[in-house]
Amino acid sequence: MNDLYYARIKSGELHPDPVQEAVLPEFARILDGLAATPQKRGLFRKKTAQAPKGLYLWGGVGRGKSMLMDLFVESLDIPVRRVHFHAFMQEIQSGLHEARKTQAKDSLAPVIDQVAEGLRVLAFDEMQITDIADAMIVGRLFEELMNRGIVIVTTSNRVPDDLYKNGLNRQLFLPFIDLIKDRMVVHELASDQDYRQNRLAGGQVYFTPVDDDARQAINAIWNDLTGGQGEPLILTIKGRKVTIPAYRNGVGRASFHDICGQMLGPGDFLAIADALRVLILENIPCLGRSNFNEAKRFVTLIDALYEAKVRLICSAADQPETLYVEGEGVFEFERTASRLREMQDENWGKSAP
Repeated sequence: MNDLYYARIKSGELHPDPVQEAVLPEFARILDGLAATPQKRGLFRKKTAQAPKGLYLWGGVGRGKSMLMDLFVESLDIPVRRVHFHAFMQEIQSGLHEARKTQAKDSLAPVIDQVAEGLRVLAFDEMQITDIADAMIVGRLFEELMNRGIVIVTTSNRVPDDLYKNGLNRQLFLPFIDLIKDRMVVHELASDQDYRQNRLAGGQVYFTPVDDDARQAINAIWNDLTGGQGEPLILTIKGRKVTIPAYRNGVGRASFHDICGQMLGPGDFLAIADALRVLILENIPCLGRSNFNEAKRFVTLIDALYEAKVRLICSAADQPETLYVEGEGVFEFERTASRLREMQDENWGKSAP
């Protein structure tokens, strides 16, 4: 992995960062440990040799956590799965639902078997726990995977002690935090640099009108932030599924209709804001009486993004002040227009936690 990191610096893709370099030995430790503990096969595959401790890499947004994870995964030549934590837990919950239909005595066991089959490394991006259903099973899930010799590496914006903070029945979740501290190395990426913000600094983030020029500009930003790669992110909020059509490394991309055209409420928008660091929102129409409900959702969405300091990149039919000029709610929209203006400033959001 070191070779990959320094090759990227030599090519100009990355800049030297001593805080990032300080975590490279942890990735090297895991790579060396995996090479020294090959996974057993056959009847005893569930009792492997002691695998190296995993890694819980946390720090502020835009510090390069996901980039380092990408380099780590690229350097592996053993079975590895890289997945966003939200998507993984959605998969686990779906597996549990199917297992319960079979009246299985232990519905989680077959789900763990399926996840673990042939796997050596699980690489999670952006671990965060907000759902009580996830909180109640994640401890056993991780422990079973670790006991089978699977190394877990994860990034997070939160120190382990802040996971599921103020959550319902949080005392039942606390053993999972202890498990992280015992079976994983917790390393803070405490850089002052916010590379994601720096890449957007000084650049246009609000495009109007919605035309080919706007689409090309937004495509260029998406490609720059994600490498042009993305997959759907499905969030489960109180049993409802909210989908961001394209997602990678904290950056989500959706159309106005994908979010504001759906029957979503404040809790859904808060969950979206919590899951993303950057939202690319395309095709915002002119708003008024004909799409009043969509306009109300848009106002709520902007409030959630604003409070969470999520960077917004968007294309719209008109300037913020003239997006909503007639019908009920025009006065209230003035605050939204003001926030849309403020969110265009290159320094906006840099104080995000």
